Amino acid sequence: MESLNEEIIGKALDYVRELFRTNAGGHDADHTLRVYRNTLLIAKEEPDCDLQVAALAALLHDADDHKLFHTENNANARAFLEANGLSPERIERICEAINSVSFSRNKGKRPCTPEGRVVQDADRLDAMGAIGVARAFAYGGEHGRPMSETVLHFHDKLLRLRDLMNTEAGRRIAERRHSFLERFLEEYYEETSGV
Repeated sequence: MESLNEEIIGKALDYVRELFRTNAGGHDADHTLRVYRNTLLIAKEEPDCDLQVAALAALLHDADDHKLFHTENNANARAFLEANGLSPERIERICEAINSVSFSRNKGKRPCTPEGRVVQDADRLDAMGAIGVARAFAYGGEHGRPMSETVLHFHDKLLRLRDLMNTEAGRRIAERRHSFLERFLEEYYEETSGV
């Protein structure tokens, strides 16, 4: 596996920290950094994955998220990549991977590229386990949702993610995080039932 261009990775890290500096609802710079780290971890086991494409897609995957920005055609991601001299072909590959990540926009679709599969798994892992619980309630609170409505989101999305993983590494990590979600819900229902 090729090594990363640390200079552009550093610039991308600075870019997303600035882009998300005021966001505290679960789609923040910390989320992006966790997805990036998950991507590096999963990509180690995917020999066909272009690490540079996957890493930049992970770092920029929320730069144009429709819940956060009113951009079209990955405008923020493209502006960053163009400003840093990436070739048009490389930019398209990164944007293709980015566009395959969203759960709501890609229901039932498996990414066509190894990079898309890796980054999609990396992002989905960050919606599971303890961090997934924390993010769900942060997002719910930011949008004025009661806890009971946020818990419904576990059943609508979070508990489905384990079975949607694309990679072997993603499946292994998801299994543990899925178990935590189930244990959390058991405790939540017990405590809210007055026991």
